[in-house]
Amino acid sequence: MDKVALISGVSAGIGLASARLFTENGITVVGMGTREKVDNAPEKNFIYVRGDVSVAADRKRLIDTAIREFGHIDILVNVAGVAPKVRADLLEMTEESYDRVLNINTKAMLFLTQQTALEMIKNKGENKGAIVNISSLSAYTSSVSRGEYCISKAGVSMITKLFADRLSEYGITVNEVRPGIIATDMTSKVKEKYDNLIEDGLLPIKRWGTPEDVAKAVFALVNGSLPYITGQSLDVDGGFHIRRL
Repeated sequence: MDKVALISGVSAGIGLASARLFTENGITVVGMGTREKVDNAPEKNFIYVRGDVSVAADRKRLIDTAIREFGHIDILVNVAGVAPKVRADLLEMTEESYDRVLNINTKAMLFLTQQTALEMIKNKGENKGAIVNISSLSAYTSSVSRGEYCISKAGVSMITKLFADRLSEYGITVNEVRPGIIATDMTSKVKEKYDNLIEDGLLPIKRWGTPEDVAKAVFALVNGSLPYITGQSLDVDGGFHIRRL
């Protein structure tokens, strides 16, 4: 039986790179994004559902589309996420910004995972599914000008652990990928800043990461080659996490 994957945030960046890698390897992708269309979308084995994962009805529509078309869901990759519209000091952060970031990055991920897991549990066989949550180095790194983003990603880490624990009895693995400085639309506004930091030695691997770098890590966690790993965080960050003297 061919595998079917749900991917949120599929219209660009890490989500799109994951969709392309999946479909190239025979996995059908049903993806959701907010853009009207997906540029450079996979040419086959791909269904795009336009919607907002922070809206409960849109999450349901994504899942219902996969079940209606294919009858099962084997993989979930939670990519959809946003940065604050304005980088504000922690002492000036607004409730509006906090609510927006947490609703999309954390709450939506939690409930899409919950609802998808209920479908995965129905699958036959020992290994019923694999879930990967895209977090960030901000899950453990303080950035006082975007505290709401850091808090949202720290929440993703706990969501990963909770579902890994809860779903293990059903043969569903749940892991987290923590990207570092990745060249996406989100980081394009601070390119000069990170260019300088990388040049000054911030990263052991002295370059920007790419969405494809992250997609390869995601694929390794869902393709069946790592069946004895769950609740784990994988840093795809050029070595940023290494403490160095």
